[in-house]
Amino acid sequence: MNLFAVFLFPNPMKISGFSFVRNAEIFDYPVLESITSLLPICDEVIVAVGKSDDNTLELLQSLQSPKLKIIETVWDDSLRQGGKILAEQTNVALSHCTGDWCIYLQADEILHEEDYTVILSEIIQADSNGEIEALLFAYRHFYGSYDYLGAGRQWYRQEIRVIRNTGKVISWGDAQGFRKLENGTPEKLTAHRIKARIFHYGWVKHPRIQQRKQLSFHKLWHSDDWMKDNIPNVDEFEYECYELERFNETHPRVMQQRIEQSKEWTDRFDSSRLKPKPLRMKITDAIEHLTGWRIGEYKNFIEV
Repeated sequence: MNLFAVFLFPNPMKISGFSFVRNAEIFDYPVLESITSLLPICDEVIVAVGKSDDNTLELLQSLQSPKLKIIETVWDDSLRQGGKILAEQTNVALSHCTGDWCIYLQADEILHEEDYTVILSEIIQADSNGEIEALLFAYRHFYGSYDYLGAGRQWYRQEIRVIRNTGKVISWGDAQGFRKLENGTPEKLTAHRIKARIFHYGWVKHPRIQQRKQLSFHKLWHSDDWMKDNIPNVDEFEYECYELERFNETHPRVMQQRIEQSKEWTDRFDSSRLKPKPLRMKITDAIEHLTGWRIGEYKNFIEV
């Protein structure tokens, strides 16, 4: 068990981290930062690395951590429905985890070092409570810049990122969440909300790279005909959003160098360029601001 956790856990347990990635350089995923944010609180970190068109494998190997275990995979590019390949790759990594509890991050998600103590203490409490199968994290969705967050109902507010490793848990849908198999039937996990955050940087890329990602990523959901009708054939992605909020917290320490190196294009981001919000969304967002209730919010879990 890692030394940091020993001070919190009276009965040592093993914690696994897991993730998946392909073409990290081409699509500018902060995967090194993501895995680096996992390593301090995990005894092992499993990464399913898909055969890539760049040096993704070498990039991960450069971490040279004895905790890191790389599983080389080949993606089935014929799976173009519902992002199923993402869940498949998540399950590959999860199947190699040997920990009692597992922490999941996607390649553009980062943990903040200020939340390590909270995460570990919540895991120990959950371990003694058989009712809790997973832990919910609050999300910070950065958009166009490291200074702004996407706001409103189009951005999910929380998701499961820690699971009890029972052998029954599987990645669900397009790998956003998890479920458990009970007699072959997928059922929602019971999840407890904690005061820890996921910093999601998937929408902060140079506009040229973001457009490249859109062209590739949507192929995991849609046909070529859909792509032709719905994805603009342009050189750079146009960052437009219904609503933004100024980010007033601190970024994870592992992101500082990347943030500094990106200023040439992030400083050009125009936060005033917003899409007109549909009336229905204006009403539901106003209700949420007043009451905290998000009408019709999708929850792939049972909160306890």
